[in-house]
Amino acid sequence: MYAQMVKSEATNDDPEKLAEFQAKIDADIKIEPKDWMPQGYRKTLIRQIGQHAHSEIVGQLPEGNWITRAPTLERKAILLAKVQDEAGHGLYLYGAAETLGVSRDELTEMLLDGRMKYSSIFNYPTLNWADIGAVGWLVDGAAIMNQVPLQRTSYGPYSRAMIRICKEESFHQRQGYDAIRKMAEGTPEQKKMAQDALNRFWYPSLMMFGPSDKDSVHSAQSMAWKIKINTNDELRQKFVDQTVPQAEYLGLTVPDPDLKWNEERGHYDFSEPDWSEFFDVIKGNGPCNTDRLTARNKAWDDGQWVRDGLLAHAKKKRARHLAAE
Repeated sequence: MYAQMVKSEATNDDPEKLAEFQAKIDADIKIEPKDWMPQGYRKTLIRQIGQHAHSEIVGQLPEGNWITRAPTLERKAILLAKVQDEAGHGLYLYGAAETLGVSRDELTEMLLDGRMKYSSIFNYPTLNWADIGAVGWLVDGAAIMNQVPLQRTSYGPYSRAMIRICKEESFHQRQGYDAIRKMAEGTPEQKKMAQDALNRFWYPSLMMFGPSDKDSVHSAQSMAWKIKINTNDELRQKFVDQTVPQAEYLGLTVPDPDLKWNEERGHYDFSEPDWSEFFDVIKGNGPCNTDRLTARNKAWDDGQWVRDGLLAHAKKKRARHLAAE
């Protein structure tokens, strides 16, 4: 369905419609599903929203494994609620993507066969409980930095979905910071675990904002269409400026020997991530790429009987409805 829709739109990007469309964007008028939009705008949104939805679903995997192993009943309940939230976020986002003419099945198939990605951060393992705190503090902190501006994105359904998602993500970040704080203020062994988690998740968290602006393929056009509000580098800098004082408060050390406050710029100077590692992970060579996709493929295959049952029930219900008419 999606491929046919894109093909049918290939000839409708005429200059007059493009000018009208850009005028709406420039006037901060939301684009709605039934509005005319350029083929490239639709494709960019499907790519971005789809990857965002997949990231929420795949993001449950590193944490779900720790629900039964959380140190207290309270921590178990909090983590369970968080993982449940992530599933809901995926559903909101799949719903937003469907308004663009692509089905959830198509999106899932694109994930499973490698045509669509998810956030690189979820290809790193959570080795101990401190990692769960680091995921909440750093990973969800970076997600919040990315997602708050998306409440003002130009596509209406995406913008509205992000309002609730951001409220819940702020809870996720706070619970993560609280968990890592508890360990940083605990025994020397616990603080060492907290520092180790920070060491391993710092640079992968910086990579979450995407490549440097000079190497980003999609940023310029996404900014012009107001799909994105800020550049990758702007958001990365904001994340560093916010997070470094938090680490200092915890008595933890950010693993960057070149990190320092730049009085003239009013920002921290920091080292760039190893972008070769980022692109290697994106290509499928991260520590957990194979495990994550294996888990999603298994879930898809194991759930086939549920989908078949729901479709059969829907057909019978429709047949009874038509017969009653």
